[in-house]
Amino acid sequence: MTWLSDGFRPYVALVLFCLALYLPGLAAVPPLDRDEARFAQATRQMVETGDYVHIFFQDEARTKKPVGIHWMQAASVRMLDAERAIWAYRLPSVLGVLAAALLTFAYGTTLVGRQGALLGAAFLAAALVAVLEAHQAKTDAMLLACVVAAQGTLARFYLRGKAGAVDTLLFWLAQGVGILIKGPIVPLVTVLTMAALGIADRRIGWARSMRVLSGLVIVAAIVGPWAAAVSAGGNGFIGKAIETDLLPKLIGGHESHGAWPGYYLLLATLTLWPASLFVPAAFVRAWRGRATPALRFLLAWVIPAWVVFELVPTKLPHYTLPLYPALALLAGWAVVNGDVLLKGRGTRYWGWAWGLVGAGLAGAAIAAPILMGDGLSLWSAPAALAALAAAVAPPFLLRRGRATDAALAALGLALVTYGAIFAGVLPGLERMWISQGVAQAVERAGTRWPVATAGYREPSLVFLLGTETLLTDGPGAARHLLASPDALAVVESREDEAFLATLAGRPAETLATLHGFNYSRGREQALRLYRLAAP
Repeated sequence: MTWLSDGFRPYVALVLFCLALYLPGLAAVPPLDRDEARFAQATRQMVETGDYVHIFFQDEARTKKPVGIHWMQAASVRMLDAERAIWAYRLPSVLGVLAAALLTFAYGTTLVGRQGALLGAAFLAAALVAVLEAHQAKTDAMLLACVVAAQGTLARFYLRGKAGAVDTLLFWLAQGVGILIKGPIVPLVTVLTMAALGIADRRIGWARSMRVLSGLVIVAAIVGPWAAAVSAGGNGFIGKAIETDLLPKLIGGHESHGAWPGYYLLLATLTLWPASLFVPAAFVRAWRGRATPALRFLLAWVIPAWVVFELVPTKLPHYTLPLYPALALLAGWAVVNGDVLLKGRGTRYWGWAWGLVGAGLAGAAIAAPILMGDGLSLWSAPAALAALAAAVAPPFLLRRGRATDAALAALGLALVTYGAIFAGVLPGLERMWISQGVAQAVERAGTRWPVATAGYREPSLVFLLGTETLLTDGPGAARHLLASPDALAVVESREDEAFLATLAGRPAETLATLHGFNYSRGREQALRLYRLAAP
């Protein structure tokens, strides 16, 4: 790998690797419920109204996240003139994970050397949760880039004992932009890292070079204007965000996303795949070598923040993503140094357990099109074969002492697995994409009026049909048709009786009947598309 880690080659290789991971399926996979569709629709309304301060989903104010990602999505949509295309809203996420991978290599060279940093950056780019976030128009991919920028410059402060003007500026820019994207997450990770280092070293003098007062001015200049504008008029955006989003997550399992401590540790085998094969041994070796400043910094990045995330009652798989760059760098460092733990008995047993993830992905690639599509997909074969090979080949190579070959095999096979799944398997799961089926049926029927939908209120349908889509019940959908005879109504089966009763004998024509699985609610749904019949 020496030739690949020299000069500009690592950056070129990482860019090509990331594009091969993230571009397949970017346009083919429909908008996902519910977070992605809400983010994309809120951005769309900004573009439609020209109001880039307030965040709305239809008439409902959204106070869960700041405005940063909406500005980035709006810039993408306007530059590409693709207001209705979900891929345009996803591009900032692609750029976010790509930037995170490049920054992981750039800063990782100081911590683990060029070869270890290159492998670590590739591990981060190929982590399952990172690939998923790159395919969604949400905050977490761009947040990851901000975390790596902040933590990378912090590492330079720590290892050198001082900071240059460029590093200082980048550190505070990352803090400010990170706050504008997802509130306190970047500062939280930074403060916990510094606290852990201060406790371990019993000194924190190196932090004086960070120019805190000047930095806070930079952060205020980034966040302050929007915070002041959105709070003007007494609508209390920040207070509502704390009350309705932050505090509920700290107090209990917000929106049914609760789990016990240890959840993230168990889930990391999947979310960090394929790097999760190498991380346990790498972490143990790093702990033993924690007297080395670079390893101590990476451990301080991971351990305290991980404990905090485990203790917070609300848990979602992507919440620990800001800690994965450090784990990926430790894995790259262990592979390049041929750590003996990677071919020990523990790793041998771990390899069999780790292989279950590849087997599970292979089974999903085969079963999902049968259950949710039109039958076995042609894309299932390469996805399943690559996932099965990934389950077997890397652990086998590790047992033979060929750690670098095992890492490259894991990365290459993951690339094929993801490409086939996102390019072919997921787009073919038509029973999952109910909103897309409804939108296609509406387009075939044609109407100049907003569509009313009763009993099916998924945000993806609003994004696909337009902001004026009426989310209502059966009687509301009937009144909409009576008031606008050329309009259309989408009625879920449980609302059918009330819908037809409210029509009071007026005949309604069924234009389409759709059946599917609503994965957001975990249940089957049947929908009918109605129009009033001609007199």
